[in-house]
Amino acid sequence: MQKNINIQNKKARFLYEILDKYTAGIVLTGTEIKSIRSSKASIAESFCEFNAKGELFVINATIEEYAFGNYYNHRPKAERKLLLNRKELKKLHKEVQSTGLTIIPLRLYINEKGFAKLEIALAKGKKLYDKRETMKDRDNKRDLDRIKKSFK
Repeated sequence: MQKNINIQNKKARFLYEILDKYTAGIVLTGTEIKSIRSSKASIAESFCEFNAKGELFVINATIEEYAFGNYYNHRPKAERKLLLNRKELKKLHKEVQSTGLTIIPLRLYINEKGFAKLEIALAKGKKLYDKRETMKDRDNKRDLDRIKKSFK
């Protein structure tokens, strides 16, 4: 009987062009998962990075301290390991190193089994003129929807 947890990175689709999406597990402690279940997390300014061993970590993701935790509580901005298949990790590592793409988290959610999952994307940064184009398209779509609504 848990409520649906869906924490999104709303700025990601505006700042980046999404090329490929992956679903990754995330290594958490007990107090971290309790904070996520109470929707006390943010992935707005976070990104993913490989360490020297070739493991993928999410950096700058904020999971607030659990209110009822004791001195075993977690750090809010700790680096957290992501769990992917070795084949997917190698592919992502190669893409990041060769073409200079970025890995960004799009969505943090809890699946049907109760595990926290992070939807990550291989992305390319947009230029300023691309962002203007996105804003113009969004405004045009909103205006069209208003016109359609008035004729119904």
